[in-house]
Order: sequence, then structure tokens, then C-alpha cells
Amino acid sequence: MTYNFNDFKKKVSEGVEHLSKELSAIHTGRASSAILDGIFIESYGAMLSVQHVATIANEDARTLRIVPWEKANGKEIEKAINNANLGISVSTDDAGLRIFFPPLTTERRISFTKLVRDKVESARVTLKGVREQTKNDIISAEKDGDMSEDEKTRSLEDLQKFVDEANNNLDAIGAKKEKEIMS
Repeated sequence: MTYNFNDFKKKVSEGVEHLSKELSAIHTGRASSAILDGIFIESYGAMLSVQHVATIANEDARTLRIVPWEKANGKEIEKAINNANLGISVSTDDAGLRIFFPPLTTERRISFTKLVRDKVESARVTLKGVREQTKNDIISAEKDGDMSEDEKTRSLEDLQKFVDEANNNLDAIGAKKEKEIMS
């Protein structure tokens, strides 16, 4: 019986997706609505994301325009963005809100690059934990007599190939984000 890697692959893809989401929140000097993904306001008695209560559009490379569907939500959105401390400035006018992304200084670019590397390393540590768990499952399956020693060896080799592939994927995602930040 060969080992079923579906659970491992699912956890790895969730980790990669989580890393991608975390990195999208790091702004690169260009206006991106992804920075607002973690911002929620109270509306109609529930916590809703900004995307669910307003229209968000790029005005130019460094400015986002947020037009709340109800004017009363404008102040709540402004307050939530300011409280999130994202390093962006917000101004309000009669049509809605404008978010200005300041140009990145060299110092900020370097600190964002370090943050990206930390998040990639954190994703690797999570991957390592998943790998260890799967490795232990394979070893215990062989001890229980559910697989032969050859199948165990083959499964461990396959596991290492999947881990190497996932690490390369994490590196590529991190390198892409670093390139965005430094350009």
C-alpha cells in the first residue's frame, strides 16, 4: 500500500495560499486594494470587510478611491484604516475616501524585504511541521504492518520531493514580492 499524500498536499496548498495573502498586504508603493483585505467595519450589526460595503477603484498608481454604498460607513472605514496603521494616509471628501500610498524610502523597502523573508521562513517552519507529521505517519504505518519497508522508503522519497517542490514555490513567491518591493 502506498501512502496517500492528499492530506499533506492540502495542508501545503493552504500554507502557500496563506503566505500569498499575507504578502499581498505588504504594500509596494503602488496602490492595491489587497491592502484592505484585513480591514473590517461594523455595519448592520455585523463585521464586514471594506470590499463588502464600498466600491474600491484605483485612481492612479498611488491612490485608491473608496466610495461607500452608504455615506454613514465612510467615517467607520476611515477610522478602521487609520487604526490598522498600514503606513498609508486617508482623506475624506463628499464622494468618499482617497487612500494615498506614499513612495517607499530605501529604509522602508529594506524593512519590508525583511518582513517578506520572515513570513516566508514562517511558512517554511509550518511546512517542516507538516512534513514531520506525515513522516511519522509513514513510519508508523510501516511498523503497524500496513506497508512494506520498500514502500516506506519510496513514500519518504516522494515526501521529500513534495517538500522540495513546496519550498521552491515558497521561495518563488517571496522572491517575486521582494522584486516588487525593490522596483
